[in-house]
Amino acid sequence: MIREFKNKFPNIHPTVYIDDSAVIIGDVIVGKDSSLWPMTVVRGDVQAIKIGKCTNIQDACVLHVTHDGEFSPGGEPLLVGDSVTVGHRATLHACTVGNLCLIGM
Repeated sequence: MIREFKNKFPNIHPTVYIDDSAVIIGDVIVGKDSSLWPMTVVRGDVQAIKIGKCTNIQDACVLHVTHDGEFSPGGEPLLVGDSVTVGHRATLHACTVGNLCLIGM
């Protein structure tokens, strides 16, 4: 499911695979040839999420950001590089992941 949130709609490259049970919300960019698998949630509600090209977000992952607050003035986005694999059920929260990384597993 791809949904708008507060007038921001995900920008998803046409070559991206998104499973029918995945949820992509708000200020999200997903690059060429990436994939988002069953039950994954990518929630760009209060900051942006950028997923690079050729990146694989596996089953039941949660990708989220941080709101503006005392410990994160202005909030923090989530940036995932190119050719990254995020393993099953991993949670990424307001962080930066470089290119060619393996998270979890």
